Amino acid sequence: MTALTKVQASTAAEVCRLYELDPDAAALLDEASTPASFMERLMAEQRFADAARFLAYALPKREAVWWACLCARAVTTEDPSSDNLAALDAAEAWVYKPVDENRRKAMALAEKTPMDSSASWAAVAAFWSAGSMAPEDAPSVPPGEELTGAAVSGAVILAAVQTEPEKAPDKYAKFLNQGLDVARGGSGRDAE
Repeated sequence: MTALTKVQASTAAEVCRLYELDPDAAALLDEASTPASFMERLMAEQRFADAARFLAYALPKREAVWWACLCARAVTTEDPSSDNLAALDAAEAWVYKPVDENRRKAMALAEKTPMDSSASWAAVAAFWSAGSMAPEDAPSVPPGEELTGAAVSGAVILAAVQTEPEKAPDKYAKFLNQGLDVARGGSGRDAE
């Protein structure tokens, strides 16, 4: 597997310390595993949700949110009145211009959704990426380092199963290839 140039961790174990690894996935990990080799093992064993979770935590936050947006966009209805679509648009706006105003707008629009879609969680991931979780006029409450990865993995996993769950393996393959393309420095848009 080609090097994942956007991933800053030198070992997969560094990334796995950020979240609780499934025991079956943990059996595939050794201390010398690189992020790329661990992803390769997870995908070879068809541990797609584990691979999505790992990559969500491994990518830098902005790239991770972008990946969540790509996955959510693939399954979000293009109904312009959709709260999910508005939340997704706001998350993408944050990726393009990661300023606090866009980050807070993503969360405000996510809160208008039932929080049961990949679009909702992509927007939450943008909000949890930096800044403060408290209201603007309150003392700063920075999000935990692990929160963006949790929201991104939720967005990607939901995107794979929220519509036509019988096609989840194919969607996981597409989404993971997009995420790996982003991890290699690509846009994720043309990954097959």
